[in-house]
Amino acid sequence: MIKLKRIFSHIKGKPRDINKPGILQKLALLPFFAWIGLGADGLSSSSYGPEEAFKAISGHAYLALLLGAATVLTIIVISYTYSRIIEHFPHGGGGYIVASHTLGERVGVISGSALIIDYILTVAVSITACSYAIFSYIPVEYQKYKLFFALFLIIVLILMNIRGTKESISFLTPIFIIFIITHVIMLFYGLFTHIPDMPGIAGEMKNSFNHDLSTIGGAGIILIFLRGYSLGGGTYTGIEAVSNGLQIMKEPKVHNGKQAMLYMAVSLSIASGGLFLCYLLLKVGPVAGKTLNSVLADSLYSGWEYGHLLSAVTIFSEGLLLFAASQAGFINAPRVMANMAVDSWLPHRFGAFSERLTMRNGIIIIGVSAMAILVYTEGSITTLIIMYSINVFITFTISELGMSIYYIKNRRKELKWKKHLSFQLAGLLLCATILAVTVYEKFTEGGWVTLLITFLLVVLCISIKKHYNRIKKEIKKFDTLLTHLPAAGARNMKKPLKKNMTAIQLVGRYNGFGVHTLNSIIKTFPDLYKNFIFVSVAVVDQGAFKGHDGIDYLKKSVESDLIKYTEIARDLGYPSDYRLSTGIDVLETSVKMCIDIRKEFPRSTVFSGKVAFSYEQFYHSILHNGTAYAIQRRLQYNGITNVVLPIRLDT
Repeated sequence: MIKLKRIFSHIKGKPRDINKPGILQKLALLPFFAWIGLGADGLSSSSYGPEEAFKAISGHAYLALLLGAATVLTIIVISYTYSRIIEHFPHGGGGYIVASHTLGERVGVISGSALIIDYILTVAVSITACSYAIFSYIPVEYQKYKLFFALFLIIVLILMNIRGTKESISFLTPIFIIFIITHVIMLFYGLFTHIPDMPGIAGEMKNSFNHDLSTIGGAGIILIFLRGYSLGGGTYTGIEAVSNGLQIMKEPKVHNGKQAMLYMAVSLSIASGGLFLCYLLLKVGPVAGKTLNSVLADSLYSGWEYGHLLSAVTIFSEGLLLFAASQAGFINAPRVMANMAVDSWLPHRFGAFSERLTMRNGIIIIGVSAMAILVYTEGSITTLIIMYSINVFITFTISELGMSIYYIKNRRKELKWKKHLSFQLAGLLLCATILAVTVYEKFTEGGWVTLLITFLLVVLCISIKKHYNRIKKEIKKFDTLLTHLPAAGARNMKKPLKKNMTAIQLVGRYNGFGVHTLNSIIKTFPDLYKNFIFVSVAVVDQGAFKGHDGIDYLKKSVESDLIKYTEIARDLGYPSDYRLSTGIDVLETSVKMCIDIRKEFPRSTVFSGKVAFSYEQFYHSILHNGTAYAIQRRLQYNGITNVVLPIRLDT
């Protein structure tokens, strides 16, 4: 058991100190690395999005040219609109924050829930597509191990991301560069070597178009195009990744975020548009056990001496990039979950950092959920892409609607509001169209599953929010104590004497809950304690992790609350003082502080308050972390008396 703990500790790495100068900038990413860590999600979608669209227009290949142009236009529009989101919501959160601020918290929770499912599917789709690409060059008899290989890769990613985002991206950088080089060679070689064939292909396209026009008519052609365009919606998945993960960008976040967005938009446009043209020029068709891109690479390099090797390297790099792309799910989903936890839609523990300053709880949930979906769908890339596209375009559509309303409401403040609004409305129309067609076409082929899962998550979030609101309402009743505090006569401004009995009280924010605990100590142990030391931890979670300004503001706010508690105790006639520390873990930081204070005041007892329910339910342990009892156990082990005073709530 001890050896296993040592192995896991080595894998996850040494704890990071949140108080270390420059720690935030050290962990933040430059645009190039954000392009790898976040933009790889968008760029890698060229591995499966164009393929699905091209398959959907089977027998009408001439539409590939129009599909390529429409795809590039859509990428430009969505990227532009998400650059505006980066500009107006620089603390990240993407679609969840946009919807919450522009359309209300109920729409926000729908967008946030869809985003979480979206990122779970990001991991599932990317890893599945990675497996498909790699197994394209593995003998058919080994195809049955494809699902097991995908599950193994997710486990590897969970461990990498628990260790840290920057480390995982550094590991994936060579993969990304190899993909860029091999695919630039493949696309440009494919296009330029087939320039002489273009007149003949143009003639074939014209004949095919005239044939369709005479048989199925213009309306039929438009419907086939719309179907291909919509089912290729997976191409645009990942464009939102930078705006959602803006917290991990180096300062200036907005400039660097928009730069990373530009890199992603340009690279995705070239890759997707180029693939459509190459499919058309080389007349690529499906081959059992192979992706269209592997068929394309084989066709291009078939006459080369080492063509098979180059083809294999190209597709393997594609598979490895898809592995890198799944990073976006592990980077962004836990941060979306943390933002929602701060707003009480999810258990508050999802807003906490691990000792490596990663969102460990969220990372594990995302990884395990992705594995469950892979098992459920049996690793079917078609089903996964359908599920994935629906959730992506739910959040896209809501975000475009929210930003459209934002510009309409703020048209007097925004100088270029007409230009921005026109892009937002265009994006809204495109995204809503893709969403509607995909749901209509594929509802029975997996679409209903993702809609049901998203709906259930929304219901769960609303239930959690109602619970926290009930608790908040009950605790608020104690705030009446703040206006009815008893006075003990003369105010005591003396410093606490180390030889006297001292009550060390762990407190959170300044409220009636803390004051009630103070009164309980005085009433339960009359005339026993002569000093009061108030202790609090400025917990750096997702709500505060927005740069040095956010942490400094947090510390000042917590210190202000501690001063208020100290003043109350002095008004009651007790010498008092306070202690403050910054940390990511209430338990570890509180225990260390109490041990240090005990050395200073040897005759002391630690007190804390704990919400007591009339009937304990199974979900209480999930929604309420039981920190008070955990601290008590640790302090008792260190020989320090800790009394937990129950605070009864009528709920």
